[in-house]
Amino acid sequence: MTAFENDIKECLAVLETGGIILYPTDTIWGIGCDATNANAVAKIFALKQRSDEKSMVVLVSDEATIPKYITQPNLKVFDYIKGIHKPTTVIYQGAVGLATGVLSSDGTAAIRIVKEDFCKALIERLGRPLVSTSANISGYPAPTIFNDIDIAIKNGVDYVVQYRQEEDIITQPSAIIKWGDDGQLHIIRP
Repeated sequence: MTAFENDIKECLAVLETGGIILYPTDTIWGIGCDATNANAVAKIFALKQRSDEKSMVVLVSDEATIPKYITQPNLKVFDYIKGIHKPTTVIYQGAVGLATGVLSSDGTAAIRIVKEDFCKALIERLGRPLVSTSANISGYPAPTIFNDIDIAIKNGVDYVVQYRQEEDIITQPSAIIKWGDDGQLHIIRP
């Protein structure tokens, strides 16, 4: 069994039992869990020492998944995303089926379609979206490589993915956009 496959197997075992993982995403290293499991989401808030008033990003493997968790997807979003190459998180109105801890107080959800092989495979095999939040204690800078992740985070998760740990390429968070009620695109983070 390859290291990639072993990591997928170990992550699935943890995620299926409500655990949390430290894993590489299509942007930065993230702390993740099943985005539909409120108890798992609460564990992430506790580990990050983060206020539960802040929402978290949800990762899905393809655009066909989005209508399962969003009641009002704006079709313009899909056309926009197809034309860009940078990972982009979209804030959607009318979220359903996700743990309350990942939603904003206004009921919106921040969702990103991943293209990175590990994330995509993990989400597809889990059959549910993943939470992704930066691998840092709240208020501290997000680490750009695995070696910069605080030991408290590494020790606080139920499984640390081995895949891509040796990479030293500096990574960046995703862009964040929202299609407003006015029908206009709003860029929140370029």
